[in-house]
Amino acid sequence: MVVDNFSRRTVLVDLPPEPEMCDELETVSEAMSAVGDCDVVVDFSNADIVTASSLSKLLKLRRLLVDSGRRLVLCGLAVNTRGVFTKTALDRVFEFAADKNVVLTSA
Repeated sequence: MVVDNFSRRTVLVDLPPEPEMCDELETVSEAMSAVGDCDVVVDFSNADIVTASSLSKLLKLRRLLVDSGRRLVLCGLAVNTRGVFTKTALDRVFEFAADKNVVLTSA
C-alpha cells in the first residue's frame, strides 16, 4: 500500500489487489482513527476485484470518516469492480471519481 499525504487535509491510498487489500484497508482505518482530520482518496487502479471482507472494511472506514465530518472517495475502479458496488447498491453509499487526479486537484 502506498499512503501519500497529498495535502494536509487529504490522504491518498493506492490499494494493492486482493488478498492484501483487506489487510491494507484495516491498516488505513486504524491510521485514520488516530489522525481523524483528513479526507481519504482510495485508488483502486491496481485492484481488479473486491471481496466482501474488503467491502466491509470500506464501510467501516467510511463510517469513521463521515462521523468526523470527512470524506472517503473511491477512484480508479475497473468496470467489474464498479459493477460490484452497483449490484450491491453501495454505489449510493460511496462517493466515486474517475481517477485520483480529479479528486486531488479539487482538494
